[in-house]
Amino acid sequence: MTENIIAEDNKRLFALIGFPLSHSFSERYFTNKFQEEGIDDAIFQSFSFEDINHIKTLVETLPNFKGFAITIPHKKVIIPFLDETTEEVKTMGACNCVCISNGKLIGYNTDVVGFEKSFIKKLQPHHKKALILGSGGAAAAVEFVLRKLQIEYLFVSRNKNAESSNLTYDELTPEIINTYSLVINTTPLGTFPKVDAAANIPYHLLTPKHYLFDLVYNPAETKFLRLGKEQGATTENGYEMLVLQAEENWKIWNNISR
Repeated sequence: MTENIIAEDNKRLFALIGFPLSHSFSERYFTNKFQEEGIDDAIFQSFSFEDINHIKTLVETLPNFKGFAITIPHKKVIIPFLDETTEEVKTMGACNCVCISNGKLIGYNTDVVGFEKSFIKKLQPHHKKALILGSGGAAAAVEFVLRKLQIEYLFVSRNKNAESSNLTYDELTPEIINTYSLVINTTPLGTFPKVDAAANIPYHLLTPKHYLFDLVYNPAETKFLRLGKEQGATTENGYEMLVLQAEENWKIWNNISR
């Protein structure tokens, strides 16, 4: 499990954990950050594994391991491994940032910071109701922010979920699309290299009053956003959100681990 890890005991190790991780924004971002800012006591790596239980091995065998970011599909399943969490994590049941302090795993959710700051820049007074596409850990952060902003929302998934009273894509009627002028994609659909994929919503019903936000950042314009833009909708991708949450992670890791 740890054979490919850079063994530099004098440097703090930070990581991104998820599966799969064929194109890691975080590793590239932090490697560039360390070089540009002259941070020479830290390294960043990506660990791609499907079984979250591997996190135990990493923490137990790497004394210089100080923190990690978490992405799909581990944002919810990491919770039982955490020793402490913020109230936000407890509320939404999802974590995307962990600081390791004195052997303890402390969970945070910085997706909420990144999403809110990026999302509100193009928010208009008539944007009062939202459709959240997907129901994973990222969707939980979006839900948390929408509640804070007092924006009504409905979840949209491929299948019915008795616990959340969500809609399926087949249930997106003209009336619903007209009423819910915010559409937020929290699924990985459209991510490179599968750029021809997009959530199955009735794009022809979108109008200039709609605002589409895609948490996907690669490509910069997903099919979801492109089809919305063709109808005159306002669009925004997930790049700025990722930068904001990455910087928030860095603040957390440094405030506690040093």
